[in-house]
Amino acid sequence: MSENSLPQNLRGVHIHFVGIKGTGMAALVEILFHNGAIITGSDVSERFYTDQIIEKLGIKALPFDEKNITDNIQFVIYSSAYKLDKNPDLIQAVKKNVPCLLYTQALGSYSSKAYSCGICGVHGKTSTTGLTGTILKELDLPSQILAGSIINSFGNTCTWTSPLVSNLKNCEEKKYFVAETCEYQRHFMSFCPQKIVLTSVESDHQDYYPTYEDIRDAFVDYICKLPENGELIYCADDDGAVETANIAFAKRPDIKMIPYGQKAEGDFHLEFLGVNDEKNSFSISLLGRLFLKVPGKHEVLDACAAAALACRLLVCDGKDPQNYLSKIKLGLEKFSGGKRRSEIVGRFTNKNGASVVVVDDYGHHPTAIKTTLEGFREFYKGRKIIVDFMSHTYSRTQALLSEFASCFSAADCVVLHKIYASARENIDDFNINGRTLFEEMKKYNKNVYYFEEILDAKQFVLEQLERSVGETNPDGYLFVTMGAGDNWKLGKALLEVKND
Repeated sequence: MSENSLPQNLRGVHIHFVGIKGTGMAALVEILFHNGAIITGSDVSERFYTDQIIEKLGIKALPFDEKNITDNIQFVIYSSAYKLDKNPDLIQAVKKNVPCLLYTQALGSYSSKAYSCGICGVHGKTSTTGLTGTILKELDLPSQILAGSIINSFGNTCTWTSPLVSNLKNCEEKKYFVAETCEYQRHFMSFCPQKIVLTSVESDHQDYYPTYEDIRDAFVDYICKLPENGELIYCADDDGAVETANIAFAKRPDIKMIPYGQKAEGDFHLEFLGVNDEKNSFSISLLGRLFLKVPGKHEVLDACAAAALACRLLVCDGKDPQNYLSKIKLGLEKFSGGKRRSEIVGRFTNKNGASVVVVDDYGHHPTAIKTTLEGFREFYKGRKIIVDFMSHTYSRTQALLSEFASCFSAADCVVLHKIYASARENIDDFNINGRTLFEEMKKYNKNVYYFEEILDAKQFVLEQLERSVGETNPDGYLFVTMGAGDNWKLGKALLEVKND
């Protein structure tokens, strides 16, 4: 075993996490804890939602201190936000020759010890991972799931571990591990997949992938990590995913290509049947008619991907998916989304008796914004849709300015703010700001407004939501905070006023 590798048997192994409150880190803590590891960790004092996750396991984040690195610690796993020569815990670990693994290295090492499946794509990977896990909860497979956000059906946490995992007689027995894997800076190249789900490929993370070809080729390289006769489950409705799959197949014709979607042929051909009673209705060739209670055709596509992966894992385990149709259907119906993924954060009734639903969504790329809002428009037909959007990263906004400006057509009213900057960027390198997007968007939407700071928009939005809706919007309002910034605070502030 190398210093960059975790042991096969984790029972009783003491691992210290530096930056334990990070979303991915807290999720990995859960996975390793349920495999018998002893966990400690350190982080800043500010409280995050992940505190609740680790506290459920009886773990409390310690302040950074060299004294955290006791003689009992066998491995240190650390977030990329912290440096080996700057953080006191890490400096001490290096002094004591304790093996230190980056989060991505640790996740990759763990994946190599299981039958692992990586879910990737520019859009949809968190929902697809959550949907897969919610289906696997209904199946008799020894499985573990790690998503990039809290999934409601996991019990408000990022992971789920089947009781069958702890029942395995020894650590050599097969267990299935499904994880969301990230393309940024090629992080997914540390992962060791037996199967891959590819939801979508298009230009993104322009600070690291200046061109579409750069990001596409990263996905190709990841697919080529599959073992001989490995499986790629890819979206036939996404041009980038199809192109990427074709390039990978030309390099590796041994890989089994499994398409899903409306354009797919075979077991996972999808037909969208419409929306009834705020439920998506659809059919998959192998499984028949299914239902999903989260909005959007993009979510139906993610459900199709999740069902395809679940079926292929059943086959891998020597089971016939046809015998599990009712359980797969039940898993899909139990899925209710995740944190910041079309998440309903509250409701209230305005002074005119109209219903207001407040939703928060992480959509921060024009394609994701467009498909999500179109899904809301179809799902909430009788509501007026007001969207508050905060663009994330100057490089993405500048590269996709016209796409951002034109992707809000399904909204009735849009509120914009300053750009939410990334620590990786120098603002002086760019000649745009939030008002640049505002001016561009006015070409496409007459009902667009600008407030530099998030809470500056609070009174304006309240006034909009208090209006009488009339016959055109009999069901009331849908107010959406959208983006990878912190404008979710506006939705929270509105709810505090209305529910006080």
